[in-house]
Amino acid sequence: MSQTVERALSIIEFFAERPRSLGEVAEHLGVHKSTALRLLQTLEAGGFARSVAGRYTVGFRMVALAHQAVDHLELHPIAHPHLVRLGDRYGHTVHLAQLVDDEIVYVAKVDGRGALRMRSRVGQTVDPHTSGVGKAVLAYLDDEARDRFLARISFRPHTATSITSAKAFRAELDRIAERGWAEDDGEFEDFVNCVAVPVRDARGRVVAAVSITALRALAPLRQLREYLPDLTETGTAISRDLGWNADRRP
Repeated sequence: MSQTVERALSIIEFFAERPRSLGEVAEHLGVHKSTALRLLQTLEAGGFARSVAGRYTVGFRMVALAHQAVDHLELHPIAHPHLVRLGDRYGHTVHLAQLVDDEIVYVAKVDGRGALRMRSRVGQTVDPHTSGVGKAVLAYLDDEARDRFLARISFRPHTATSITSAKAFRAELDRIAERGWAEDDGEFEDFVNCVAVPVRDARGRVVAAVSITALRALAPLRQLREYLPDLTETGTAISRDLGWNADRRP
């Protein structure tokens, strides 16, 4: 990579965090202010930087390109190797569900070694209040988006452990957001349970969830919880591949 390109990319990352003065940019690069100014002027001319009250920040063209890239990012091919590794390691079914408009949809399913085939299928919508992946996504939505989901849920019980009221479901989502993972304790089918964690995009938004699902007779919930460190790392790895920086606040 040429030094000029490397410096330009370093500047963009630097003022993406917050607006920076010319002096800050020069110090960050370790160059004279005149050199930093030439680079900033070039970025500004291309729409990748703009000057606001004597400080530089991300230009509107850069913002538009970033949004376009995120909107067209294909989640499945990015996540697939991680899902296969997880399925091979534990031998259970791994699901990836994505937030698509106002639905949560299974977009990938990997059966691990020896895993019995689940009835779930790619393209199937998720029952939000009785699934680990549904809860893992809803727990991190803003209030408006969450309310849209809750307004459509009848809370009809499927099993004895199904959550049956909006109040109880909101409390469960708050617990999930605090601890960082969700579970399905046989709430849709009493013989199936799972644990799930969120997946974030480059902007830090939760856009999907990944889960390990098993028949209760083969792996009870307490056993699936033991897999949470690896499952969490899988969710984090997929998020990183989507451009999320874990060191930045979502």
